[in-house]
Amino acid sequence: MANELLSLIIPVYYEEEVLMESYRRMDAAMQSTGHPYEIIYVNDGSRDGTMKLLRQLAKEHPDTVRVYSFSRNFGHQLAVTCGMDHAKGDALIIIDVDLQDPPELIPKMVEMWKEGADVVYGKRLKRKGETIFKKLTAKLYYRLLSSMSAYPIPLDTGDFRLLDRKVADVFLKMREQARFLRGMSAWMGFEAVPLEYVRDERAAGKTKYTLKKMLKLACDGIFNFSSKPLELPFAIGVLLGVLGTLGVIAMIVLTAIYGAKCPQWLWAVAGGVLLHAVTFCCMGVHGMYLGRMYDELKDRPLYIVAETLNAGDN
Repeated sequence: MANELLSLIIPVYYEEEVLMESYRRMDAAMQSTGHPYEIIYVNDGSRDGTMKLLRQLAKEHPDTVRVYSFSRNFGHQLAVTCGMDHAKGDALIIIDVDLQDPPELIPKMVEMWKEGADVVYGKRLKRKGETIFKKLTAKLYYRLLSSMSAYPIPLDTGDFRLLDRKVADVFLKMREQARFLRGMSAWMGFEAVPLEYVRDERAAGKTKYTLKKMLKLACDGIFNFSSKPLELPFAIGVLLGVLGTLGVIAMIVLTAIYGAKCPQWLWAVAGGVLLHAVTFCCMGVHGMYLGRMYDELKDRPLYIVAETLNAGDN
């Protein structure tokens, strides 16, 4: 396996401060694997000096460095997708340029891949240099996503991972616009193993992942891999139906057995609750049908063949 090509995919957005140091460490890590390799940079619409530095790297290292530059900022997930579309490797490694995910872990990832893992994903034990707000919201989000998703998405993971070529080929068949790569990876069901590590602080500069972008990614993760939001009105309808029915029964008992007089507005409230229950249940049924249509419109492959033996279909 020493001759198998490795592709390192690095999305870049306004990273001139860290780019050259990042290249030095990443190139050293790739060399230490003992495999031939390519480093694919995708410039996601940077307007600072990032592209100038990328041109320099491409000129100085024509055998290993490849650069793709977007016309504008399309987003991190689409930048990674572009790198995957053009990668030639037998294994693809995705990493951010900011050095929070240590490149020195790449040889270990490759070793785990050689031992049979189809996916090796980085699992964060600790996050250095991040605010309490960022740590808390990330922890809550991953647990919310895990509870809502129909597919088990590992907790406390990002896009730092290694993918076998057969896994990458399936990714390339999935062309939805609102992409959430770690969820798509979990959906496939290939053999995935974690590599635990402590996430470092940024080597330089500030994060370009604004709160707005993080919220969009969070929404993509939930809405792409869970139909539960569509089914929520049905659950609300059932709850309101139970409460309304109990209320009506209680008033009937109080009136018929104990002779109590319930005011008319209370009967109106109970009737309104039951009416809303029917409305929410109908909305929930519509949501379930929409969820099935939504799954069909994604046009993902119906199944994945992870391995064949003597299939004879060369």
